[in-house]
Amino acid sequence: MGSREEIVAAAAKVMREQGYAHATTKAIARAAGYSEALLYKHFKDKTEIFMSVLTERLPALGTTLDELMKTAADSPLAANLKRLARITLSFYLESFPIAVSLFSSRELLATHRERVMSRDGGPDVPLGRVIEYLGEEARLGRIREDADLEASASLLLGACFQYAFLASFEDREPPAEELDRWAERLAATLVVALVVSGDSG
Repeated sequence: MGSREEIVAAAAKVMREQGYAHATTKAIARAAGYSEALLYKHFKDKTEIFMSVLTERLPALGTTLDELMKTAADSPLAANLKRLARITLSFYLESFPIAVSLFSSRELLATHRERVMSRDGGPDVPLGRVIEYLGEEARLGRIREDADLEASASLLLGACFQYAFLASFEDREPPAEELDRWAERLAATLVVALVVSGDSG
């Protein structure tokens, strides 16, 4: 593993333990066993390190959505939604302890927001990607034409975020079996919302 990968791995550990606000570049460099000067040879600033942690060290939500866009027809809708819900749960469970400290200061949040939005990396990106995936399911004829894709995507992401919030608040690491069951329940609920017409019955 090269110095860049070691820095990202160290950053993920420090950010999980201390939160983004308190994870200084000095602390990250020290945890990686490198100088701060070397850190800045690989990364422009802490925001860039944070973005690298999200994309390289946390559960691959973006990669899963890429794969679902290409292979949606290969599995039933419920199975695809369960897979998406499961990876989203893992992503939020891993990222929540890191990102929550961003809200400790309005100035910190404003600065971070400006930087991530300029790199097309804001928290609204997953919503757009999930809507795109649901649009592919609709194109395949597996979701009814009048289904609200934006609301459905928001329900999936919001439910997973709420789960991660409660688990973080309780300082609890849910076992994989619990996450699997919860993802299956969420997927089943969304299938009903996406497939069954609102005026049926």
